[in-house]
Amino acid sequence: MACFTYHLRFEDGTAMTVAALAAAPPELPDWTALSFHQCPNCPLGAGAPPRCPMAVAFLPLVELFGQRVSHEQVIVRVEAPERSTATRTTLQRAVGSLMGLLAATNGCPRVDFLAPMAHFHLPFSSEQETIYRVASSYLLAQYFAAREGGLPDWQFDGLKAAYQELQQVNKAMAGRLRAVSSADGTVNALILLDLLAKALPGSIDDALVDVREIFGLSGSG
Repeated sequence: MACFTYHLRFEDGTAMTVAALAAAPPELPDWTALSFHQCPNCPLGAGAPPRCPMAVAFLPLVELFGQRVSHEQVIVRVEAPERSTATRTTLQRAVGSLMGLLAATNGCPRVDFLAPMAHFHLPFSSEQETIYRVASSYLLAQYFAAREGGLPDWQFDGLKAAYQELQQVNKAMAGRLRAVSSADGTVNALILLDLLAKALPGSIDDALVDVREIFGLSGSG
């Protein structure tokens, strides 16, 4: 996967940089322990690493932005080998974009279904763009499953179920972040991601009706 690097500059002149594939430090804080605000649906049990992989991935975000407020304005530049993307936005939206990438690539079994999208990361994507990318990625996975003799899921039942599991992960992770952050910069970023996770299972069918029009098809039938 390409390495995405986020460069943030605040209105007070402070500049911060986060590399999405940065290695974890050798010493990890207690709040990254698997048992600390552990997700109720966590599949990691006996014999698993003692640290929550998502908490470890989010560690640099807490250290850099845990004391900043979510509505601060920032200029963000995202560097990748193929292109550079820049925008002016709020801290919560900037961190939320990076958080989505880190969540999909940290090894948490509940978020593995989003890992293929991380290879084609689209910073600051809108809700419609995200739904299009999620649905396309999921359907391509079903195509490969069918090619290999598996039973494809063309009705998105598995995707909807995966997002319902993800909601529990987001809620528990928000508890971790609140426990170690003095401001809402990281917590609100996660809440923005969770809003989509809550909306998608019930809205994906309706959202795809609109997408049909892009392909010159009507929304009926």
